[in-house]
Amino acid sequence: MVHLKNENEIRFMRSAAELVGRTLAEVAKAVRPGVTTAELDRIAEAFIESHGGVPAFRGYRVGRHVFPASLCTSVNDEVVHGIPGERRLVEGDLISVDCGVVLDEYYGDSAYTFAVGDLDAANLQLCRVTYEALQHGVEKAVAGNRIGDIASAIQEHCEAHGYGVVRDLVGHGIGRNLHEDPQVPNFGRRGNGRKLRSGLVLCIEPMINRGDADVVSDHDGWTIRTRDGAPSAHYEHMVVVRRGGAEVLSTFEYIEEVAEAPYRQELADG
Repeated sequence: MVHLKNENEIRFMRSAAELVGRTLAEVAKAVRPGVTTAELDRIAEAFIESHGGVPAFRGYRVGRHVFPASLCTSVNDEVVHGIPGERRLVEGDLISVDCGVVLDEYYGDSAYTFAVGDLDAANLQLCRVTYEALQHGVEKAVAGNRIGDIASAIQEHCEAHGYGVVRDLVGHGIGRNLHEDPQVPNFGRRGNGRKLRSGLVLCIEPMINRGDADVVSDHDGWTIRTRDGAPSAHYEHMVVVRRGGAEVLSTFEYIEEVAEAPYRQELADG
């Protein structure tokens, strides 16, 4: 079942997405060499709860596996769903931080890949292209288009740069549940898939590997990493399908006020 949201529901979801963006900005302030991913998780949990929200990922269950933390922190070859712990970040790492909240019974969800210190040129390019791919996908989230239009825009941009587009993981609808229909893959054909209707709220989230597209699961039941050990990047926006153009509910504005995002300068210059 696909549930189209009314304007009152979208207002609640806009507030939830705003809290996610502000939480990720608090995390961004602490991303540096030497910090542990568990410390980042504690910062996020405290910020969410102090602003009236509940961490959406903490206690999330898939089968017998229950996620134990408030953030997903995925470092280097970890694509998504990394569990925060005592790992210390080092200079040159990439860390994807995925954050979800529940606020007034509605979910917000967004992700951002941070540089830990200075990135090498190859990882800088990976981040830039993945970030661009997200924008291309969002541009296609327009009433009258189809899911395949979003998917193909992401796939074509990333594969043109030689990157692996993960097939095993997808974006999703969102609302009173964290994961709702429809699924939003990052690969597909233009003109295919479900037709997009105004009021549909989607999480679009390219997960792009510097190597090939294959991924494997760790024994913890959560962490997904690249099979070939190459780094991966992940960005996620929460958007409302509208006539004439998507409305982006989530924001990177607060993050980019405090985080080093050198590929953003490349985009501005280009």
